[in-house]
Amino acid sequence: MFKFITNRPLWLNILIGIALAIAIFAAFLLSLNWLTDHGKSATVPSVTGKNYEEAKQILKKAGFDFEIQDSVYVDTAKPMSVIKQIPDADEIVKSNRTVFLIISRSVPPLVEMPNLVGYSLRNAQMVLKNMDLKLGDTTFKPDFAKNAILEQLYNGSSITPGTQIRKGSTISLVLGDGVGNKEFSVPVITGMAYSEAKRILEANGIVIGAIVTRADVTDTAAAWIYKQNPERFDEDKRIQKIRSGQTIDVWLQVDKPVKDSTETNFDL
Repeated sequence: MFKFITNRPLWLNILIGIALAIAIFAAFLLSLNWLTDHGKSATVPSVTGKNYEEAKQILKKAGFDFEIQDSVYVDTAKPMSVIKQIPDADEIVKSNRTVFLIISRSVPPLVEMPNLVGYSLRNAQMVLKNMDLKLGDTTFKPDFAKNAILEQLYNGSSITPGTQIRKGSTISLVLGDGVGNKEFSVPVITGMAYSEAKRILEANGIVIGAIVTRADVTDTAAAWIYKQNPERFDEDKRIQKIRSGQTIDVWLQVDKPVKDSTETNFDL
């Protein structure tokens, strides 16, 4: 074989090499159409909004491969439905191209409940929205802080900040309605158990303010009130008035105090 090559002039071997290289290059160019499916294209079908299983069948039928690129939570989307597709619907691409899908999660992820107490209603709404939580019922109760959040509720019960809940959960809020127009005499709660006085006061829209305890008090609910502010009478022995939403400060001790028999209790 080598003798066949060496017996020919050098210039002839060079021409044969050049011709062979050109033939190989031409064959490569001609095969590109077959290798790359050049000239073969297809229109991407629309699967956005469809169930994942339905989207798979549509893409398979149209000759496309598919792959889940990501899953996200969208409260307005049905679980396991296609939220976005890449390429977009009606784009003309090469056949057999992979269509990437972003689908909605079937189970919402967990988030930590924020602390909304003290926020205004508007700020609380913004926080809930940013955390993909929904605002439920808003109710009011007497309090100085008008439209300020007093309590946050989940499924009817108070929920503490940091509690893990699902995105999309509904949070109800209790707001202060400001000082009410209903005015009545300051009740006498001195000599009452704290828990009982608190229950009666809140039922009439009065809020317990500052709580001052003696050193031996370990359980405020079982303690007794020995002093209150404001008191029923002022320095001139005139009955003082209070409104819904206002507060009464209390002083607590372990033992039940002796109550002045001349004092009257509630006349709300």
